[in-house]
Amino acid sequence: MQIIGVRLKKAGKIFFFDPDGEEISKGDWVLVDTARGLECAQVVVGARELSADETPQTEPGLPLKKIYRKATADDLRQLEENHADEKRAFEICEQKIREHDLPMKLINVEFTFDVSKMIFFFTADGRVDFRDLVRDLASIFRTRIELRQVGVRDEAKLLGGMGGCGRPLCCASFLGDFISVSIRMAKDQNLSLNPTKISGVCGRLMCCLKFENEMYCENCPKQNNVALRPKVGCRVIFAEGEGKVVAISFSRRNATILLDTNKTVVAGWEEILPINAEDFVPADEMPSIEETPVEQPKPPRMERPPRKEPSERVERPRRTERPPRSERTERPRKTERPPRPRNDRPRRPPRRDPRK
Repeated sequence: MQIIGVRLKKAGKIFFFDPDGEEISKGDWVLVDTARGLECAQVVVGARELSADETPQTEPGLPLKKIYRKATADDLRQLEENHADEKRAFEICEQKIREHDLPMKLINVEFTFDVSKMIFFFTADGRVDFRDLVRDLASIFRTRIELRQVGVRDEAKLLGGMGGCGRPLCCASFLGDFISVSIRMAKDQNLSLNPTKISGVCGRLMCCLKFENEMYCENCPKQNNVALRPKVGCRVIFAEGEGKVVAISFSRRNATILLDTNKTVVAGWEEILPINAEDFVPADEMPSIEETPVEQPKPPRMERPPRKEPSERVERPRRTERPPRSERTERPRKTERPPRPRNDRPRRPPRRDPRK
């Protein structure tokens, strides 16, 4: 079975399709059916045989599809017209954003080949309620409208630009997908840890730190699979500056850092560097949350002396028995007082009436 690799847009991911028996070479244009609809893509990987143990990269959730057909001169002309209409749609959308006073920045507009769908890419600090904007755009263009919010790295990839080296941005020229870059790579290459010097135009770490990392990092802890973990309260260096570790997650293997700018970020253990090497310890030596605490040994119990046999028991002297009741001496009873007569008190003479 033969497959070909195509790119839907410049510096995009490479997806593989079945050429369906047609003779297609590298650089040709073909029409393919994607999740967004019918698209015109350029062949970047020529036809080759698919091995039995190889799994070609296709669109997420879709099996290997066949191409629709090879693009003609009319299809290429239609593709150029779509690019011209994208610029006009960009201006109309910007005008509508100003009318609705929405806190968003429009980045790019893309059409499908059959103009069955229009995708508007934008950036914003938070969530934006753009329902009224979608209604206005749908009433103007009479097609499906999709607004997609992207991050700062995607913004740099869509807009393009020049890097600090004087060459076009890697993500906009040839890098199909973003790669994970950590500040440890800059440390291993003996670069300055100043965030302004190792960050790209997007404000994140430069993707080119990954390219030469394998040459510098032959004996670094990551290659030896030695995972290091920071301690809570230690000072560390992150891509956005210095800060203090305030919390650690064992299951996700990341740390919460409070930067000196009062900003809180979450980063993996491999993306941060310690100011003092003693603040990082091997992760294997530290107990995880799932581990149960070790029980402390209980103090030895005092053994009770063995019980003596009846023959060995010492008889205690018995108490003296009380004499019988008849032989007890009776105590003399208290003499009773004679009752006091009530008539002994002298009577008071009656009062004399002064009127008599």
